[in-house]
Amino acid sequence: MEIVSSLNNIPINSAVLKTFLSNLKYPKNKISNMEKSGELIRLKKDLYVNSKSSISKELIAIHLYGLSYVSLESALSYYRLIPEKVYAIRSVTTKRAKKFSTPLGNFDYVTVPIDYFSIGIRQEIIENEYAFLIAEPTKAICDMMVTTRGLRLQSVRAVQAYLEEDLRIDISDVKSFDTNIVRQCIEAGKKKTELSYLLKFLEQ
Repeated sequence: MEIVSSLNNIPINSAVLKTFLSNLKYPKNKISNMEKSGELIRLKKDLYVNSKSSISKELIAIHLYGLSYVSLESALSYYRLIPEKVYAIRSVTTKRAKKFSTPLGNFDYVTVPIDYFSIGIRQEIIENEYAFLIAEPTKAICDMMVTTRGLRLQSVRAVQAYLEEDLRIDISDVKSFDTNIVRQCIEAGKKKTELSYLLKFLEQ
């Protein structure tokens, strides 16, 4: 349908959808019918995506829960730094932790302080069509260390074991990480010990 095809893969709310249907007497009913017919996928209340588009789960993650960026295992998998396939998109936010279960998969959000949040994020632009925020590889590692409960890394050797054995990251990839991002994360004040040993490992 012309309306749906014009949406591309950008998640959209009913207010915007209704502008495409302004010539109809009951646009709300039309939206409901489009969902029932499978033309639209409802991600959550009042948020839809074109079912026939090339769907980006990373883009959806940003629209599902504002002020967030893709990180943790999802970012590491995106950069092909870990071998495992990631089934849930995990993101970092300054808002309260939240989970969404949608027809397109699960989306998890982990909370960090706002001064830490803004470090090491970049905008990923896909074919000049859409963009989403994602952690730099270094920040994704820091996010893993900072947000994993019970994780205690008390030496450089423990950091190396965590990267190689727990995350299964090739150490040759880690050596190119941005130490300045780690320093900024340390200054933000969360898990200083673990991040300090990560910095020493990257600098050695």
